[in-house]
Amino acid sequence: MPALIRTALFGGTFDPLHNGHLTIAKSVLEQGLADEVWLLVTPCNPWKKDNDLLDDNLRLEMAVNAVEGIEGLTVSDYEMHLPKPSYTANTLRHISADYPDRKFILTIGADNWAKFSNWRDSDYILENYPIIVYPRQGYDITGITPKATVLDCPLINISSTEIRNLVKQGAPIDHLVPPSVAHTIAEKTLYTG
Repeated sequence: MPALIRTALFGGTFDPLHNGHLTIAKSVLEQGLADEVWLLVTPCNPWKKDNDLLDDNLRLEMAVNAVEGIEGLTVSDYEMHLPKPSYTANTLRHISADYPDRKFILTIGADNWAKFSNWRDSDYILENYPIIVYPRQGYDITGITPKATVLDCPLINISSTEIRNLVKQGAPIDHLVPPSVAHTIAEKTLYTG
């Protein structure tokens, strides 16, 4: 029987996807923690209100364009076909059943790790899936092993909220997002209203 493909799942609203997201995904691959990374574009995060979210398909399109040509990175709309809101445990159960050739690894930020015990079915996730935690400013990640692997990744101080605010102000964002994302935001005048 062939070895299972180690697939890191990195979910988010990606509103928009930025260079920090790509740095995290690439770091997972570079450190050999997974064979591939799937960026799961989430339609509705249980922790966030989705009233102001950009259309699912636009966020998906920007993410797909951003990873084009980057080996090992794939953008997935898998969660868009599941009931809302997108609970991670639910996603993991479904995706594991649909892709039995893969060993899924959850990739989350230290901010989410800090409240992980509040997640729906967090014990189920811990018992069944390896977890990679990437550092976030203001969150202590010492002492989380052996439950999770800490990603050796630079502290990335970029947020999608910051990017949306910069766009509203008419400030440049080219240094924060992939060129294709900056182009789509400008071309479709996104985040201006």
